[in-house]
Amino acid sequence: MKVDILASGSGGNCIALRSGETTILVDAGVAKTKIEKRLLEVGIRPDNIRAIFITHAHSDHVKGLPLANKYKIPVYAAEGEWKDIQGVDDDLQRSFRAGSDINLNDYFIESFKTHHDAMDPVGYVVHGHDGEKCSICLDTGHVDQEMLTAMEFSNIYIIEANHEPAMLEFSNYPNYLKARILSNVGHLSNEQTAEALSKLLQGVGEQIYLTHLSSKNNLPELAKMTVQRVLAKKGYKLNQNFKLEVV
Repeated sequence: MKVDILASGSGGNCIALRSGETTILVDAGVAKTKIEKRLLEVGIRPDNIRAIFITHAHSDHVKGLPLANKYKIPVYAAEGEWKDIQGVDDDLQRSFRAGSDINLNDYFIESFKTHHDAMDPVGYVVHGHDGEKCSICLDTGHVDQEMLTAMEFSNIYIIEANHEPAMLEFSNYPNYLKARILSNVGHLSNEQTAEALSKLLQGVGEQIYLTHLSSKNNLPELAKMTVQRVLAKKGYKLNQNFKLEVV
């Protein structure tokens, strides 16, 4: 399975996955023209996208959905999220219950409930035709056991490492926004992400992508070092037991 993270962060999120002859997107949170440009840069024709899977309907995950109408791409989202998704042609809307599974060409896709201040947010576990398993867990305030069970034994983990609490505490964000980010329906800290990965990894060469980093309340090197430190306690070494990329 080929992963291309086209956009990541509060400015927008979009992930392209290729397996066999099928390409899908998870989220479309930057402008349609930017998605088209970035797809072409990684060798994907926009008219070859077979589906878009939405984690939740916040603008940094759905801003580019006019792409679906232009290329007649079906859009999958959990039932509750369609209340906040606008502008997708009726014949392209695909609704499912959070926790249900979807078969699509070269993919078998599981959804799992996440914890974010949206109507019906989900993450995805994507099984490719080659047997690889990719877990995608973006905005969530915490990781529970059901989420861990869904994601375990993956080859690829795409997970948010949004903030460092000390940086957030001393930021100029208003108190209500700090409280939202730190809440159980906010975003994962570096430490929370590291702890989740320590429960998931088998140390057999898994690929980790740390995504959705705050530009003001985190640093790529800090996120990377936190994950490395926690995984080192299990005896796992970077580039030996796992690979790590901060996006």
